[in-house]
Amino acid sequence: MANQPPQIAIVGAGIFVKTQYIPRLAEISDLFVLKSIWSRSEESARGAVEVAKKHFPGVECKWGDKGLDEIIQDESILGVAVVLAGQTQVDMSLKLLKAGKHVLQATSEIETALSSYKSICANSPGYPIWAVAENYRFEPALVECKKLMADIGEMMSIQLIIEASMNSANPYFSSSWRRNFTILWRVVGLNGTVEVGRGNQGGQHGYTISFYGADGQCKSTFYPFSGVTDELKAFLHDISQANLKKGSSYEVEPRLSFIEGARDVAVLDAMLESGNKNGALVQLYKARERENVFEFGLCPVARIYCVTVENTTFFVTGVQQVHGD
Repeated sequence: MANQPPQIAIVGAGIFVKTQYIPRLAEISDLFVLKSIWSRSEESARGAVEVAKKHFPGVECKWGDKGLDEIIQDESILGVAVVLAGQTQVDMSLKLLKAGKHVLQATSEIETALSSYKSICANSPGYPIWAVAENYRFEPALVECKKLMADIGEMMSIQLIIEASMNSANPYFSSSWRRNFTILWRVVGLNGTVEVGRGNQGGQHGYTISFYGADGQCKSTFYPFSGVTDELKAFLHDISQANLKKGSSYEVEPRLSFIEGARDVAVLDAMLESGNKNGALVQLYKARERENVFEFGLCPVARIYCVTVENTTFFVTGVQQVHGD
């Protein structure tokens, strides 16, 4: 029994489930069993299940309150991927966590969510895993970028440019917040500059990492996207190990930690606050976990200052470290 792959469910049946989750899960189908897919409407659920059955012939179709209750009460389902609109994700995830399910979801409403998660995990040695999805920490390009940061010397500035175009032919056009989205990062140091941009090579979408040295030479490498696959593999591994160690705490892959998601949001909040104050110095706090206690806004670690916002571009011209804990 211990060697059997974990059974999981997907809550949500939209574009991202059909075009990303199901194909990526199909690539690692030996690691788990896809038990069911749920949506609020029968039509939506059946549409996603029809796509999934090509790879997972045994997947069940669930919809509405009854279908959700069946997933919650199914003790064979260890983990659930919550792939819903941002405004409904947290409530759904908390409901599943309270039922003892491990959850993978994109981050939103961090501070409120952490407070609720804390109450769910109180006095529980083996609390359910709440993991961050659509997580850029798993993209190979950004893993490599982190290594290159050591070569740029003392950091001078960070530039984030968000600009893109999208028309009605794009399947995500109906999601208004996605219409004008793409991430280019540029980090400038005394000894060099690292730049990350979206790209396409040989029909594959991904990121191009460019390192500009002090000698003026540029070295570029292209990395196809694989972050969704890698984060799903990490989540499946973690819930399998947590199930084997039931009743005791299990340390999850740090990149999936909901605390790390909280830290990301804290940085973005600080950038926006500084921008709204015409580049005023802003105190940055980090969330941390100590013995199942989640703290947010208690530990000052850095000051971000001189942030300006022009259209969709953030210019961060200084980061001052305050505390290394």
